[in-house]
Amino acid sequence: MHQHSDRTCRRIHVVGSALVLAALAAAVVTLNPWWLMAMPLVGYGFAWVGHFFFEKNRPATFQYPLWSLMGDWRMFFETISGQRKF
Repeated sequence: MHQHSDRTCRRIHVVGSALVLAALAAAVVTLNPWWLMAMPLVGYGFAWVGHFFFEKNRPATFQYPLWSLMGDWRMFFETISGQRKF
């Protein structure tokens, strides 16, 4: 998790992941597929802002897209379950 050592970066990741889930819920409730298009924009947008401006590193998404996605969700669930500091 050295790529997420900055607390603000982690917080931005968690907010972005929560908004991805909110967009998914909105797509299901409204049956509007445009919400599905918002999911990667919100998720990656928040994560990349955290990395570029706060962590000052390059997101792993560019080199390891699947590992990066899995790691982001693991960090999200560890954070909301209290296993990781917010």
